Amino acid sequence: MFSLNISAYPSACDEKGRMKLYRVMQCMQDCSELWLRSEPALHNYFLNNGMSQLLAYRQLDIVRVPHYGEDLRVTTSVYETNSLFGCRNTCIYDADNKPCYTSWGIGAFVNHTTGRLQKLPEEVQHTLKLDPAVEMEYTERRIVLPQEEFTLMPDIEVSRNDIDYNCHVNNAEYLRMAVGMLPQDFEVKRLRVEYKIAAKQGDVLTPKILAKDNMFYVVLYLDTHISTIFQFSE
Repeated sequence: MFSLNISAYPSACDEKGRMKLYRVMQCMQDCSELWLRSEPALHNYFLNNGMSQLLAYRQLDIVRVPHYGEDLRVTTSVYETNSLFGCRNTCIYDADNKPCYTSWGIGAFVNHTTGRLQKLPEEVQHTLKLDPAVEMEYTERRIVLPQEEFTLMPDIEVSRNDIDYNCHVNNAEYLRMAVGMLPQDFEVKRLRVEYKIAAKQGDVLTPKILAKDNMFYVVLYLDTHISTIFQFSE
């Protein structure tokens, strides 16, 4: 397990002093990326072979939203891996060590040049420290979209500020885009997201949204292909 101490900084909070959801995602990503340095065999293999682990799916459950000034701790731990994918928990706890956010996600081992999956050798897999899975509800990996008409929203052009060091849109930026389409009074209790095709600077994302059964679905299209799917639940 790897942990990172943070606070609910002013820039991380909304007009009510509550931590923004996309800022939560940023903190989880930071912790997961820094974890890689604590696994030197994997880190060096990625560097020497032009690889990284890209998030393919995440479920994030909101237990309690922290407020401005709270001291928090982010933890990340891997509980399962194979040659192509790894599964991890990333959680945020308050000063009393009570969970504010619990999540699990699947990361794919990808070659930067080809953009395709690349197998991780067994000898590298065996160096990884595995921890027990965090106790939470684990939903299905796939998000099934309702067969109903979605509402078309204005296009979003990907800017330089949306891009991370992998040279595509950062996962948290997709979330920022999607959350901006939700009604202001919609209280998210669970987020599920599938990342399918990465968008790059200059690309245009076409969003579509649907409200159904106390949920909102937001789908971001890149040309005619689905880039990212969000399911927000109350």
